[in-house]
Amino acid sequence: MFHKKRGPDFRFGCTDYEGLKNEVNAQIAQVLRRNPYEMVSSQKELESNMKFKRDLRKAIKSGVVGDYNAKVFVCDFIKELMVVKLHVTEEQLNLVMLFWNPYILSVKDKFYILLYHYEKLYGEAGFQNLMAYYQFDRPKRDEDGELFYEVNELDIEEAYLEEGAIMLSYVDKLNIVAQKIYEDTKGNGPVDRLFYLPIDGISGGVSGSAFTGLEFLTGEEQVYSYESIWIFYQGKSIYFSFLKFDSMKEFVRICKNIYRYQSPGQLSQMKGYIVNEMADGSRVAVARPPFCESWVFFIRKFTSVCRKEMADLLVDQNKHLPIELIRWCIKGCQNIGITGEQGSGKTTLLMSMISFICPSYNLRIQEIAFELHLRKLYPKRNIVSFRETSSISGQQGLDFQKKTDGTVNILGEVASNDVCSWMVQMAQVASSFTLFTHHAKTTEDLLYSFRNALLMEGGFKEERIALEQVIHVIQFDVHMRKAEDGHRYIERITEVRKKENDYSGASENMFETRDLLVYSEDGYRVTNELSETAQRRILSVLGLEEKQAFLEFLRKWRDEVGQSC
Repeated sequence: MFHKKRGPDFRFGCTDYEGLKNEVNAQIAQVLRRNPYEMVSSQKELESNMKFKRDLRKAIKSGVVGDYNAKVFVCDFIKELMVVKLHVTEEQLNLVMLFWNPYILSVKDKFYILLYHYEKLYGEAGFQNLMAYYQFDRPKRDEDGELFYEVNELDIEEAYLEEGAIMLSYVDKLNIVAQKIYEDTKGNGPVDRLFYLPIDGISGGVSGSAFTGLEFLTGEEQVYSYESIWIFYQGKSIYFSFLKFDSMKEFVRICKNIYRYQSPGQLSQMKGYIVNEMADGSRVAVARPPFCESWVFFIRKFTSVCRKEMADLLVDQNKHLPIELIRWCIKGCQNIGITGEQGSGKTTLLMSMISFICPSYNLRIQEIAFELHLRKLYPKRNIVSFRETSSISGQQGLDFQKKTDGTVNILGEVASNDVCSWMVQMAQVASSFTLFTHHAKTTEDLLYSFRNALLMEGGFKEERIALEQVIHVIQFDVHMRKAEDGHRYIERITEVRKKENDYSGASENMFETRDLLVYSEDGYRVTNELSETAQRRILSVLGLEEKQAFLEFLRKWRDEVGQSC
């Protein structure tokens, strides 16, 4: 990359971080601006220079949208600049970042040194071990005795002192400084290092006062929205109050960069929010004023969720009961809704449910943004995902999906009236059965939400007719719950039963909901049997051996009901 014809070596003389950061940034800009035809001795050298410039520009652009390899490429180039071009010594690195003085080292630097140290010890499990050892994920209590999750500056200071003298080699220090320079110049600031950790999500700008630029002194220290960073870890929303953006300008820069993967459009005052995916498959949502009171971003990571068997996801006593019930509902081609609040584990459960689907069935997925990534989890299955774009509506995508030989239709998230209407269409035609997720709190809420959506979007004018369509297509509701300590479990599995020959009175008389299984402190317990209608539906699609196994399952289930009574 650096050629002998470029004159004498330059030796970096500054001993502060800002000087090194500015010099590295200037060197990168010089490489990108340099005329590739200057000071080359052969065509091969020219082509090599031009290719490197293209790769560097692409990596800088891709690194901020979740491309880990691109980020590594830029960080390696920064390290090469410091070693080969600037001849930065270990003594200079100690002065640049003050590794030798824990009392002057910033809290953010201490955290990333701790993280780097634990990743050297435990590899990819470094962050989990750091969180567990210092109990950063344990709840605290406020003045009123309420539980909350926060990692503050004192927590990091105490952990760094307890860890003692962390021995870092020259290469270790070089890696840490290069990462810091990258995140401050080409990366995503203080959250850049968090992107690639095994966590469920990151959000920024979601607490503190909205910064308007017209603030005045109030006599007390003010915390602004751009100073807030939260992570979602193992079902818990944890406030990293020790970690913050340096300025509103930096925060806005990052908000404007992280959603740009595959050019989804421009975030503007007219279009105040945008939802897209990142290069690593994460979902990113960004909002700005005037639509939102302040700039905010939400990153939901799905790459941290590997393929897990349902037996590994459910940990409570008698977990075989919900697993067996769900397995037979899937094998019996029943339409199933997975409900629950955000972060309760709906998507993770849906991913594991796919393993119960017959391998010969073709799966077709409709999503707002690609989140499930089932082809990565099940590479040998026939799976195609579609999503709505600025030029292709969800309805058009659904119409096309009917021509793709699909057997099972899956809706990643039903969150609006039009998507509810799509789900009813998908369940009625062109598939054996449908799976979907929804945020309903109860089964009744789920049914009425779909009914109202059909009235507003589906062209229905009578409530009873719309509700009848919904009852026909939604057969089971698996409701997920997240406890305050982050524990996720199936709260209940409910069957929707249509009442026969009762078309009088209120619409509630058209159906009944019956909990087949519920969660209690003692684990899962059976409460009711499957209806005869559901049993007939499931038996009608099973083979001879599976029918015998299903009948045996019903017998054991009936025994469980008798014991619980």
